[in-house]
Parts: sequence; C-alpha cells; structure tokens
Amino acid sequence: MKDRNVGLTVGVDLGGTKIAAGAVDPGGDVVTRVRIPTPHDPDRIAEAVAEAVQQVRGGWDDIRAVGVGAAGYVDADRSTVRFAPNLGWHDKAIRDIVQEATGLPVVVENDANAAAWGEFIHGAGAGHDDMLMVMAGTGLGGGIISRGRLFRGRFGMAGEIGHYRAVPDGLPCPCGQRGCMEQYASGAAHTRRAREMATADPARAARVLALGDGTPSGLEGHHVTKAALAGDPFALDVFARSGRWLGQVLADLASILDPSVLVIGGGLGDTGELIRRPAEIAYRRALGGGEHRVYAEVRTATVGADAGIIGAANLARLHELLSFPAAVL
Repeated sequence: MKDRNVGLTVGVDLGGTKIAAGAVDPGGDVVTRVRIPTPHDPDRIAEAVAEAVQQVRGGWDDIRAVGVGAAGYVDADRSTVRFAPNLGWHDKAIRDIVQEATGLPVVVENDANAAAWGEFIHGAGAGHDDMLMVMAGTGLGGGIISRGRLFRGRFGMAGEIGHYRAVPDGLPCPCGQRGCMEQYASGAAHTRRAREMATADPARAARVLALGDGTPSGLEGHHVTKAALAGDPFALDVFARSGRWLGQVLADLASILDPSVLVIGGGLGDTGELIRRPAEIAYRRALGGGEHRVYAEVRTATVGADAGIIGAANLARLHELLSFPAAVL
C-alpha cells in the first residue's frame, strides 16, 4: 500500500528529446516515474510537462509541489525560461502554465543546476559545502554549490560553463559564439574526437570501428567506452584527450571558485574512472599555483540519471515548505 503521508514532490527533467518525471520522497527516493517524448511543437511542450506531472500524481494524495528542470536559461524568479534553443522557447512562462494545469505550486530551474543540487544533497557532493558539478553530456553544463547554497547569480543564469570561450576563433557553437568549451569537453565533443581520430588512422581504430558499422561516422560514444574497458589503446587515447580538456575545465573553474569537490556528471561521468582519472591528472597539472594549493577531490556522479528529477523535486519541496530561504539561493 502507498503511504499517503510521506509528503511527495514531483521532479521533472525536461530535455530536447524526453520528459522524465518522478514523485520523490523526502529521502530522495523516486517512488514512481513516467517518461514521455518531448513534443516537436514548442507550443505543446509545457502542456506535455503538465501531463507528465498528472500521470505521476495519479493515485497519490499528498503531492505538494512540482520542480521543473529545463534545459535553458531560467530567470531569477525561477518562473520563466528566457531562452532554450533545444526546446524552441523564448520567454516561456512555464511556471504559470504548469501551475494552472495542475493546481500545484511550481518552481523552474536550469536542468544542470537541478542535477547538481540532486548530486549535492544525495550523491557525490555529500559531506561538502562547496561543490562544482560539470555535466558533460550532449552539451556541457554545470552547477555551483557555494557554502551549501545553489549559486545562481544575480539574474539566475550562473553556471553556464559550456559557453565560456576557451579557444579564440575556435569551433562554432550553437550559442552563436566560436570556441566555447562545450565544443571541446562535452560528451558530443568526445564522440566527434573519436570519429576524427578514426578517420585519420582507421587501422589503429580498427577494434573500435568493428563495434559499430565499420565507418568513423558510425562510431558512437558507447563503442569507445566498451573498447577502452577492454584496454584498447586507441579508445584509451580518446579518453586521455577528452580528459585533458575536461581537466582544463575543472582547473579553470577551481581557480575562480575554489570548491572542495569537483563532480563529473553526464554521459562522460557515467564512464567512471575512464574519464575521472585523466581529468584529475589534467586538472592537477593545469591548476595555477598547484603545489601551493589544496587540490579539490575529483569524483564522478553517483546519483546518475535521476539527479535532475531528485534535485528539481527537492527544490520544489524547499520552495513549498520554506519559500526558498537564503540558505539555498
């Protein structure tokens, strides 16, 4: 039987291809969940989010609030998505839309911030007050926890680490700039790097290519991971190169923020030591004044794919119960 008195909140992880929603208890356990495709029509996405919430809500009497983690720039009031290129949104008042459809209090947060918060309270950030999380997936996102608070900046848009310019006049980025770090240290960059390296030296990449369709264009990240786990030199070299870029990200951000723990999440984080070790080595080499500083611990995320749901649900709980005190802002 369902416990009707646990005080559940719903977390929604909204991305360009899927909407994942779950009811989460105070201990961070997802007790029920749904996953639906993100509609292609931008005008239907908020509706679909509300539908997912209602599906999760079915049969539970004590759903208190909803947290939506959206892939985009969220305003300081946690109500409006200012810009979300993968969703086709500009100034979308998603909080009002979902509140009206569900009758529940709603808070909106950037998806990487929500995932970082989930990892902070229930995962690799446990025991630390200052955490930096790098989400190395299709893009490169991040979340900053400073003295136990989710740091959002004055306008709510801090932590967009994928879009600082690492290489002047470098690779073009969908954000409109060139040379953004996202183009070098993300999971997508890791896959592109493997394809480029395989094109340049197909004989050396033969073992990895055989895991796909035999062509560099058919090479996927999971092929590289499988080969690397088996000790393939080519695949390990791909991870070493991606790790150098990711370690540079960690060093750059640690120079500014000085966290006690650095957490790697996203698809690259899921590869564990394959990416953590080269990233840590590169971070230690690149950190300015290294031997005179205290190195932060480098970890991979432990909550995994549910971090966004759990983090968004917890932020909704704090919003509904405590009206977002300064301790979490």
